[in-house]
Amino acid sequence: MAGTAFDTLAERYIATWNETDPKARRRAVEALWSEDGRYVDPLVEAEGPAAIDATIAAVQQQFDGMTFRLAGPVDGHHDQARFTWELGPEGGEALVVGFDVAQTDGQGRLVRVLGFLDRVPTA
Repeated sequence: MAGTAFDTLAERYIATWNETDPKARRRAVEALWSEDGRYVDPLVEAEGPAAIDATIAAVQQQFDGMTFRLAGPVDGHHDQARFTWELGPEGGEALVVGFDVAQTDGQGRLVRVLGFLDRVPTA
């Protein structure tokens, strides 16, 4: 997977987290993730497109009106990529910053994403 393919993968991934239309988001999740895809971060573990879609919907509800964006270059080799992302108001300072490692099936579909939260809002 070339550098530009990793960039495209990360952009599609972030776009999925920003898709607020439930039907369009579900289609995007199903197109991007393998059937047995798994998303894990310190707060959630989701396996399969339905659980991943539900996780994204819950985050959108919790952070209503906020958007995800890439926060730096995408790095990758073989079938894995890593990238930093931010979540915050459009054009404003990020409230949440994280780092994800994504593994694909060799055909460009995600099989695993491991998320790390570097900055989260305090209660």
